Amino acid sequence: MNKILELREKRAKLWDSAKAFLDSRRNEQGLLSAEDTATYEKMEADVVNLGKEIERLERQAVLDLELARPTSSAITHRPGQSQEPEKTGRASSEYKAAFWKAMKNKASFEVQNALQVGTDSEGGYLVPDEFERTLIQALEEANLMRQLANVIATASGDKKIPVVASKGTASWVDEEGAIPESDDAFGQVIIGAYKLATLIKVSEELLSDSVFSLEQYIAREFARRIGNKEEEAFFTGNGTGKPTGIFSATGGASLGVTTTGAAVTMDELMDLYHSLKAPYRNNAVFITNDATIKAIRKLKDGGGQYLWQPSLRLGEPDTLLNRPIKTSVYVPEIAAGAKVMAFGDFSYYWIADRQGRSFQRLNELFAVTGQVGFKATQRVDGKLILAEAVKVLQMKA
Repeated sequence: MNKILELREKRAKLWDSAKAFLDSRRNEQGLLSAEDTATYEKMEADVVNLGKEIERLERQAVLDLELARPTSSAITHRPGQSQEPEKTGRASSEYKAAFWKAMKNKASFEVQNALQVGTDSEGGYLVPDEFERTLIQALEEANLMRQLANVIATASGDKKIPVVASKGTASWVDEEGAIPESDDAFGQVIIGAYKLATLIKVSEELLSDSVFSLEQYIAREFARRIGNKEEEAFFTGNGTGKPTGIFSATGGASLGVTTTGAAVTMDELMDLYHSLKAPYRNNAVFITNDATIKAIRKLKDGGGQYLWQPSLRLGEPDTLLNRPIKTSVYVPEIAAGAKVMAFGDFSYYWIADRQGRSFQRLNELFAVTGQVGFKATQRVDGKLILAEAVKVLQMKA
């Protein structure tokens, strides 16, 4: 490598000398004599030849590295196993395989020993880590609020979230005047865990069919049932035995606008938009029911343009007043006194998942009908941490 560097420096100096010679030997017409021409061409040829020599040495260095490379790598793992480090606990492949063997009733001492990692107090088995992540992904696809809200995981006990209830202010004071005290007031929002459960039944014939994917079926069915019930509570739950919803009278979003009639008008949508403080509008989203969207599509602004604008690009949502608008069947439809639309930054709605989700196989309960039950439970809570971050539109009573 040092030889290559030396030749590069030598070629650079030689080229500088050739250019200097050329500039100094030109006559008034800018031409060289025959003798100077031969000298310059020799200097130029030396530059070219040095370049070729450098290229040869560089190719040689590459070949030397290639030939010096080991022809095989040392064996650092058991033959037949992946070189990736083996995961432990509920994330291990052993636990995952044992879990599904137990779900399919393929009992063995190997299965029971492996499942000791996940035995819980209720007699079920905690879902393997890999499968639990599959469930979370499925829930996000089936649940609008999980896409917009802030989702956290809690291990045990209530989660206490400090919230600034009121903020202090500055004051104008005279010279040498006393500065008045103005403290912030802090409150707490407590997120607990409510139990959500479902029971899935599978026939023994289907369970024993090797073509049937038990993992995919349970993940999909669990996501559908749990996701629908979760989303309903995240919007309309009253906080009694279930999460507190966005539209809840207590603990929900603050009121932005009340309509003056039985229909939503353009002015009221504008009022709802501006009832939300400007900093929250940067990430704000409209959420309403499909039936309400149908009524809003007919509204126009002062310039004759429709307020609702369909998306023209794949992956982008429709917009209302240049903000995304999403729909959910669990948002109340237009009716007297109903809260039919929410607008705000839904990242201030917190969803707390109590780890972990649990499955239990029920062999005897449905044995008379030739079925096997699977009990799935989840503990979850949800609350709006800051009421001013979301505003709702309420119909006239």
